[in-house]
Amino acid sequence: MIQEAFLVILIKAVVVVFIVVTTFAYLMLLERKLMGRMQLRYGPNRTGPFGLLQPAADLVKMLLKEDFTPAGANKVLFQLAPVMAVFAAVGSLSVIPFGDSVTLWGHHVNLYGTDLNVGLLLVFALSGIGFYGLILGGYASGNKYALLGAARSAAQLVSYEVAMGLSVVGVLMLAQSLSLVDIVHAQADTVWYILLQPVGFILFMLAGLAETNRPPFDLPEAEGELVAGYHTEYGGTKFAGFAMAEYLNMIVVTSIAATLFLGGFSGPWLPGPIWLAIKVFILIVGLIWIRATMPRLRYDRLMKFGWKILLPLATLNLLITALVVGLGFPNK
Repeated sequence: MIQEAFLVILIKAVVVVFIVVTTFAYLMLLERKLMGRMQLRYGPNRTGPFGLLQPAADLVKMLLKEDFTPAGANKVLFQLAPVMAVFAAVGSLSVIPFGDSVTLWGHHVNLYGTDLNVGLLLVFALSGIGFYGLILGGYASGNKYALLGAARSAAQLVSYEVAMGLSVVGVLMLAQSLSLVDIVHAQADTVWYILLQPVGFILFMLAGLAETNRPPFDLPEAEGELVAGYHTEYGGTKFAGFAMAEYLNMIVVTSIAATLFLGGFSGPWLPGPIWLAIKVFILIVGLIWIRATMPRLRYDRLMKFGWKILLPLATLNLLITALVVGLGFPNK
């Protein structure tokens, strides 16, 4: 039984990683096509029908690029940084529930890696490790622009991680659990928590944009000021690792948002994974839309927005939620 259970876990891990990596490749294509349409141009349309082979062409280009290490770099940390960023993003997928339990060929299979009592805490811990990858990459490059990008990453992490954590505490009060599976089931028994925590949802998505270094919060890699920020000296497969980590983090953040606020995999008629995919797709399109329409914030305004707006609002939302839950509403 132990060997059989391990085989099931291994197969699930391989399938999830394959699906997510494939999704990452075509998420880049989706972003480029959507931004092209929003900016009144076509986007990629030459490689394959409708440009569908563009991700494969990008992969070949990255593999053929020279894999170099700057002379003044810390070689061990320089090599390790993109690995840490990708590891943290992939590790977060292990606690995201893609569906409920099913029976396949006589085996009981849970459509999630593991159901931890502290699953949400693990996601936040791994997100912090992912930032270490960015910080180490900038520090180890031996480049002043990369070092400035790393410093900005550290400041941005400190500024927005607190607000992001406080924004989800209201959900935890309502669900009475840190398990993402329990939170989904709690919403299936009541209502989606976006109806009870609309402010928390907005705060989480804004902080999530900053956590993933997406525009208008992409100050750690602002090309107009820092060339490319923390990954200025990276090329080839190492640069591809950082790009993969960014898009995987988009998938993770939107999956967590859908799980906490939009009922996760719960929904009528369609299978659970399809429902989750639809909700994640809608949120990702929203992130792309924001990138195409919002200008990058000035750095001092980025800090003020995190400390003087998001953090007080998240704290106020937490206090009001605690008061309401303490008075016994909503009753399950």
